[in-house]
Amino acid sequence: MSPMNETLTSEVAISVPWKGGALPRERRAALAALASEVVRSCGAFEWVALGYLSVSSLLLTLFRRNLPSAPLHIALHGGVSVLVLALCWASARWPAAGLRFARHWYPQAFFLFCFEELHYLVHLIFLGWYDRWLIAFDHGLLGVHPTVWLEQFARPALNDFMQMAYLTYFFYLVVLGAILYARGERRAYWTVMTSSVIAYVMGYAIALAFPVESPYYSLAHLQRVELTGGFFTQLIGFIESFGRVHGAAFPSLHVTGSLVALLGAWRYRRWLFWVFLPFFLWMAVSTVYGRYHYVADVLGGLVVGSVGFWLGERLMQRAGACPAAARDQESGGRRAIQLWARS
Repeated sequence: MSPMNETLTSEVAISVPWKGGALPRERRAALAALASEVVRSCGAFEWVALGYLSVSSLLLTLFRRNLPSAPLHIALHGGVSVLVLALCWASARWPAAGLRFARHWYPQAFFLFCFEELHYLVHLIFLGWYDRWLIAFDHGLLGVHPTVWLEQFARPALNDFMQMAYLTYFFYLVVLGAILYARGERRAYWTVMTSSVIAYVMGYAIALAFPVESPYYSLAHLQRVELTGGFFTQLIGFIESFGRVHGAAFPSLHVTGSLVALLGAWRYRRWLFWVFLPFFLWMAVSTVYGRYHYVADVLGGLVVGSVGFWLGERLMQRAGACPAAARDQESGGRRAIQLWARS
């Protein structure tokens, strides 16, 4: 090889940006700046949510023999994590109304995803059901099987009322969140959402460690009355036709999530607490009347919801817990992109 060719080869080798597997200094700086912006765009909600996805992915890896579809769930967790991080960063980088709305309201979709996934994960660690413990607890506490005893009051009108009460679960967090969001009370809004995700994650963890299927399945042989009704009964049936979660009954996540919203209303909108309270009480009763839960599930939900709200309020006191406003990160986000472009 001639000296000229050697020189050209050397220059080409030096100009290759991936030589030796290392990134150029400018690009490393750009990536570091971008990563910093992504981290700063997250708040306490993401700390808990992404932590849950990471830990559950680790469990899926460790116990993959119990779940053939474990690789799919791990991939889903990775995809959801990327989407969450991208949304957080984008809403901080570009202060558009649509992004800001999505940034604040995606937690609702996250809760739904995690709950529906429990249908597949409930036997990830333990393969059996532990309903016998809760059946014994209820009977020891009340002297009867509550769902069976309540059959004597079953009437189409009452059945439909109870199903309506059960459906109110879907409104507590949405209504409170909408009021706080509309009023621009960002810290209050994220305190309620963060408390909710903490409570839910605690419930998910318990459901994985203590699989319970609910009296709808375990006590079916004792039930003699079908809970027929009208519009709300049919609506529940329609919703459940898309996939009723079998398992994850303890603690009652309906009670858990609703209690967090109820406590949030007491903390931030006292008048709304008094509006919620009677619906909440009937909703708690409906979970047993409708055979979705044991009394033990309801009590467990009250404990988990209370602890979740307590922990959420304290976590939100930490620096960076409330997501940074778009205007605070716009300059940093622009700098990261400029550094990347120049590299």
